[in-house]
Amino acid sequence: MSKCIAVVVGAGRGRRFGAGMPKQYCRLGGWPMVRRTILAFLDHPRVNSVRPVIHPDDKVLFDEAVLGLDILEPVDGGDTRQESVRLGLESLADLEPDLVLIHDSARPFVDDGLISRVLDALESQPGAIPVLAVSDTLKRGFEGLVTATVERQGLWRAQTPQGFRYRDILDAHRKFSGAGLTDDAAIAEQAGLAVSLVAGSEENLKVTTQDDLRRAEMRFDGRMVRTGIGFDVHRFGPGDHVMLCGVRIPFTAGLIGHSDADVGLHALCDAIFGAIGEGDIGSHFPPEDPEWRDAPSETFLRRAGELVAARGGTIANLDVTLICEAPRIVPHRSTMIEHIADTLDLPKRLVSVKATTTEGLGFAGRGEGIAAQAVATIYLPSNS
Repeated sequence: MSKCIAVVVGAGRGRRFGAGMPKQYCRLGGWPMVRRTILAFLDHPRVNSVRPVIHPDDKVLFDEAVLGLDILEPVDGGDTRQESVRLGLESLADLEPDLVLIHDSARPFVDDGLISRVLDALESQPGAIPVLAVSDTLKRGFEGLVTATVERQGLWRAQTPQGFRYRDILDAHRKFSGAGLTDDAAIAEQAGLAVSLVAGSEENLKVTTQDDLRRAEMRFDGRMVRTGIGFDVHRFGPGDHVMLCGVRIPFTAGLIGHSDADVGLHALCDAIFGAIGEGDIGSHFPPEDPEWRDAPSETFLRRAGELVAARGGTIANLDVTLICEAPRIVPHRSTMIEHIADTLDLPKRLVSVKATTTEGLGFAGRGEGIAAQAVATIYLPSNS
């Protein structure tokens, strides 16, 4: 089986897009657009890995967008798309792929069938691109007036991914570097490579303007927004540490519980289970079951995340509040956020952890234990 790597190009700045950030990092259906694009290739059985090409100024945005994804390290792009693609191809030399797919990061709706059609065509031709027939009448104009009607027969709208045999397209990019060509098929044509046309997809939208983004968001309008609330309490007992939101905090006591008694993660699991209508943590991990004795609560949280994914859902926001007089939470807050985000493969910006006291009132105020409450907001398909 041929080794195939997808080069996902997202080094543009998108200044005309007007969103305050490059368009590929704008959120689409709860996720950054570039994450949706990359996932389309990671999920395809004939694509071995993904090489992102990014602008060096976007490294922080990119890292947050792809947190948890198993991809190759990004490489910096150039001043033009053509140069960015060449740099991406050059970076694959040591990996020696047989085939490459070159795709725009702002086309987040590419599907398995389209990718497969391009790869199938590469079995007989050195290049292949997905296309759509031009259905509108075309006019040539000058200074606001029609000068000619253009015959549309034989004209096609090109999409990505554009696929090639790796060594052929790398050589072509090197030979025609700086030629200012608009896509990789044009470079292949200049190099004399045959490029096959395969059926594209109207769903394979390229987001270029704010209107495009609004149209893309309409594809998620059928989603339900579901919210779940979780609450949990554990009392103090013998011990030298507590587990809170996955972080081990040295303390003069421990928390009593069948598992690791992580009150923060237990509340968060219940919030997620509640949002998707899947009962509570006890129904999934019964406290009387010895399998869960002293179990790390991240196991429970990971299962909650898997159930969200199985329902076709995406997590939009998680918010945990820890209620105690001690230990101090603030020094550990960022680590807690990072642990939750890593466990669920989420950007850290979607996770919040806060702490409060009860001003000395009640069991928490008397230092008898710790309580936690959590809220989870989740998008689910309307038929879920």
